[in-house]
Amino acid sequence: MGTIIEKARKGEISGEVRTVAEIEKVDPEKLRQLVAEGKACIPFNMHRDYMPIGIGVGLKTKINANIGTSPLACDADYEIEKMKVALKYGADTVMDLSTGGDLPMIRKRMIAESSVPLGTVPIYELIKCVREKGGKDTDWTKDDFLALIEHQAIEGVDFMTLHAGITLAGIEVLKRSNRLTSIVSRGGSLLAAWMIRNDSENPLFEYFDDVLDILYKHDVTISLGDGLRPGSLHDATDETQIHELVVLGGLTTRAWEKNVQVIIEGPGHVPLNEIVANIQLQKKICHGAPFYVLGPLVTDVAPGYDEITSAIGGAIAAAAGADYLCYVTPAEHLALPEIEDVRRGVVASKIAAHAADIAKGIPGARDWDDKMSMARADQDWQTQIKLALDPDKARERHDKLPESAHKAGVCTMCGEYCSFVTTREAGLGKPQ
Repeated sequence: MGTIIEKARKGEISGEVRTVAEIEKVDPEKLRQLVAEGKACIPFNMHRDYMPIGIGVGLKTKINANIGTSPLACDADYEIEKMKVALKYGADTVMDLSTGGDLPMIRKRMIAESSVPLGTVPIYELIKCVREKGGKDTDWTKDDFLALIEHQAIEGVDFMTLHAGITLAGIEVLKRSNRLTSIVSRGGSLLAAWMIRNDSENPLFEYFDDVLDILYKHDVTISLGDGLRPGSLHDATDETQIHELVVLGGLTTRAWEKNVQVIIEGPGHVPLNEIVANIQLQKKICHGAPFYVLGPLVTDVAPGYDEITSAIGGAIAAAAGADYLCYVTPAEHLALPEIEDVRRGVVASKIAAHAADIAKGIPGARDWDDKMSMARADQDWQTQIKLALDPDKARERHDKLPESAHKAGVCTMCGEYCSFVTTREAGLGKPQ
């Protein structure tokens, strides 16, 4: 018995570690050491049975897709379809961020139908339960919160975002700041409001050991939420963000002492020139724990295209050492994502993650690109489509070519002026 990190610390190569090592093509003993040190984690609730994935140093950059209802857009079936699309196009994990409808039912369906780790933000259900009873958002106790965390853990949630780093001291720092967007974290804002109105410390911080005891019992990974993350370029890397990060660093070591795996959540909106410093700072302050970033978005002025602003920041962040990217869709800042938004968000994040893996020298990452290059040189269109990150999109565009292009084996960009044809006929290209 024991958690994955506990077994690793005892020198045991658990089945989860061995499976992930095989998938990632890394040495099992090396991965065991990384898990033992907290530099890699394997979110894997003991109540579920599926293929585990690893997040952290030396492993492929993973991506997460956020799915979930809202009070104004509540269709559980549609959210399940969105989840399936996210998985089809390569999401490594899924988070249920539902705030509308029957939350336990939605979560149970996602757990049952997801083949990857599932994460939640328990405070959403806590607040919804309070509102359904006619109470105010502040009408809950730490015991209510702890009971809900355990309930979700028993159901099979693999990792939970818990904003334990927001403290009364941090809120005072926020009040002194000149932020443009104050608190943009939904869970963070709900906790901060409770703290202010009850004049009490954050119960997740004050009773952190109790939280850890629950997570340990079910081997649930804690994703330490960045409730004070910057929601604009103006607010990036400010004192408020760094204050919370320092608190998260202390909570990280406490979680490891209790044999609970840790992920650190990060910004947010960050200018290009500050991304690398943000990654290095997090890795230093949080002792090398896996870093999970939302984007980061590198400009605030591209609503409708934020999968692009996110992919730019995500590629830089992951190349600098971020381990885990949360996708951002074109609907960010505008609406609840639709199915096509989910597809575009996942694909954009996958591009960023793969580009970073090449830069980081992850084993086998470049092999995929080399195979694609050889298929292009051979004008082997079917292999190119098969190797494409989004084969459906590649096939759709190729099938639109006129019959003459299909017969000649070229595309409409160059036609008879195709460089591969020219160089091959000149004896410079790879012979067919």
